[in-house]
Amino acid sequence: MTKAASRLALAAIGIFALSSPSFAHHAMGGDTPTSLIEGLVTGMAHPVIGLDHLAFVVAVGLLAAVAGAPLFAPLLFVGGTLLGCAAFLSGISFAFTEWLIVLSVLALGLAIAAGHTKVRPVELGLFALAGLFHGMAYAEGIIGAEATPLAAYLFGFAIVQAAIAIGIMLAFKALGTARTPLTARLAGAMVAGIGFTFAFEAVESLLLPAIA
Repeated sequence: MTKAASRLALAAIGIFALSSPSFAHHAMGGDTPTSLIEGLVTGMAHPVIGLDHLAFVVAVGLLAAVAGAPLFAPLLFVGGTLLGCAAFLSGISFAFTEWLIVLSVLALGLAIAAGHTKVRPVELGLFALAGLFHGMAYAEGIIGAEATPLAAYLFGFAIVQAAIAIGIMLAFKALGTARTPLTARLAGAMVAGIGFTFAFEAVESLLLPAIA
């Protein structure tokens, strides 16, 4: 593995290390933001401290890189999260949203690890569809907020997701066509591993009774 690839791998590990399940996907410990600053900080933190969300955002950038997709491709996922958040706040939601998120992380990670290098219209549609699930989960952190912190929250998580996905995409493209696919497959395997971990925990929570 080249020095550039090693640095990217270490950077990916560092990004994932920033995530912490102790925050429960919320930078304020579950409190509803009440100001513009609180909304902005919570929105910017949510995609980073939620490991499942972060893994998918990174994977979107990875697939866009190996497929030579245009810059707008990752933005379809970001747009989907905004629509999903708006839908949830309007009273529209899907059943088993968390399961759908876990499956999206697992499926995309496995696809990249297996060497999938296509971003066709169907993949673009799936980016947006997955964004709906993730956006509905994001919305749980802003329920009850007033207009100002809500708008700041939406802006914050949209900007952070776009920056991560496009940043990963451009970084891997900078490796060159000879090295990008292999490095991306290794990173995809890491994403798939995260998906497996979340899936195992979800299944375990269903099969094993809670210990008081």
